[in-house]
Amino acid sequence: MTHPSVAVGRAAEDERWMRAALECARAAKARGEVPVGAVLVCDGEVVSEGANANIQANDATVHAEMVALRGAHARTGERLLGGTTLYVTLEPCAMCAGAIVLARVDRVVFGAWDDKAGMAGSVGDILRHPRLNHHPEVQGGVLAAECADVLHGFFRDRRGSKELPAITD
Repeated sequence: MTHPSVAVGRAAEDERWMRAALECARAAKARGEVPVGAVLVCDGEVVSEGANANIQANDATVHAEMVALRGAHARTGERLLGGTTLYVTLEPCAMCAGAIVLARVDRVVFGAWDDKAGMAGSVGDILRHPRLNHHPEVQGGVLAAECADVLHGFFRDRRGSKELPAITD
């Protein structure tokens, strides 16, 4: 599947922060979690980080994006997170995309596309849905191959087979 490309121009900065999100993903993998990581940045500074923890928490809502958003709300005391960019290693799902819109994150940069659950252009596009009242700028495919490789390796190791989820670059 061909995915839409969006904003272009901030490649070096985007790669820098995506590498930080990849470190969060690798930390999740080391804990036995699906390796997805997220970093929320404002004015060149990390506001919050997150990694999937839904297996250990036994809670389907503990995705990397949700952890990063909750951490930012706790740290700043703010309900709305305007002026921020969220870097995440996998295209956000419906739950996370909805939370991103509600939190008013200005920009979302993700790595691997998710052809099974992605809601930033793959399956649907909540982030840019015309009827919603907030539309963050979206950039997909940053370090996509590296982000997808971390996920593929996790599932390959876990399943002991070559069957992989539909995560593309």
